[in-house]
Amino acid sequence: MKTMKTRDLHSNAFLVAVSAVVLGLIAGAVLMASIGNNPFMGFWYLFRGGLMNIERIGNTLATATTLMLVGLSVAFAFKTGLFNIGASGQMLIGGLCATLVAHKVFLPRPLFLVVLIGSALLGGALWGVIPGFLKAKFNVHEVVATIMMNWIAYWSIYYIVPAYLKGPSLETESASIAVSQSLRTPWLTHLFNDSYMNLGFFIAILSVIVIKLILDKTTLGFGLKAVGANRFCAEYAGIKVNRNVVISMMIAGALAGLAGLTFYTGYSRNMQIGVMPSQGFDGIAVALLGASNPLGVLFSSLFFGVLQSGKGFMNAMTSVPPEIADTIISVIIYFTATSVLFKRFWDAILKHRYERQRNRASRNTAAEQKEEQ
Repeated sequence: MKTMKTRDLHSNAFLVAVSAVVLGLIAGAVLMASIGNNPFMGFWYLFRGGLMNIERIGNTLATATTLMLVGLSVAFAFKTGLFNIGASGQMLIGGLCATLVAHKVFLPRPLFLVVLIGSALLGGALWGVIPGFLKAKFNVHEVVATIMMNWIAYWSIYYIVPAYLKGPSLETESASIAVSQSLRTPWLTHLFNDSYMNLGFFIAILSVIVIKLILDKTTLGFGLKAVGANRFCAEYAGIKVNRNVVISMMIAGALAGLAGLTFYTGYSRNMQIGVMPSQGFDGIAVALLGASNPLGVLFSSLFFGVLQSGKGFMNAMTSVPPEIADTIISVIIYFTATSVLFKRFWDAILKHRYERQRNRASRNTAAEQKEEQ
């Protein structure tokens, strides 16, 4: 009979995530009932609003695209023991670089897309590598550095957009990007019935695959995870900790820059001043629910995309305020952050189940031996 290793007693991240989601939905149901609404109808319209037809599915996928990339950014930094709270600023700079390219650069479509994507990657990577360098060189906490970088990006946009990108009669936003210069493409627009769906979704899926391979199949990924697990042991083992910190923040920034690309040149097709993108903070929730695993981030971003896309329809069809969906997300984050409680719960259940199976196997073995005698 096979023995059960200690780590097998630990519940996997999937059970923890499902537990957090279920409790978040229960909390949402309680809130709906407390204000005199039918929770079942509320949830029906909430999920229907994100999935009822091909157009809404396209909008859900477009919403999830940005969340997926920001979630990957935060999750990748988590793997190295870093908290990238600067994804909003990295989104802004990546989006700004892509918007400048979209307005100023005119090339054949395949080459243009390469330049567009590359500009967002470089912009986000630059905005991530600065706090990474400050952390590695001067031990400046990345939370402080990235928050400051957020506001530098915010005020930079506040100046650059009105000065160089605004339309003829626009004061607070850039001129709209031509469809031919954006991530929108006719066949996707037609397939999803004029939704916001764009090529950014495929960029996000490819990013999930690449980050998964980096973390699981490369020496770089091993070094990054070793630094995240214990930087002192990693340094003792010969891993260059400071270099890995800088690389981690650079890649995290590049991913957030791609999120800015998909949002500003795919979803909205313009940039507004005075707006710090909330997706930069929503990505923290996506990373937490996805347990900082690229595949987990993929599914958690799709779930949050449904909630974000469906809450307006829920509010239109019932008297349930759209903030209920945000409250559900908040509760899910809370329970995900206290995942140690769920781990203990599921560990106890799995341990009890394993012991029952072991006792049953022992009795069967004893019975077989007795029959042979």
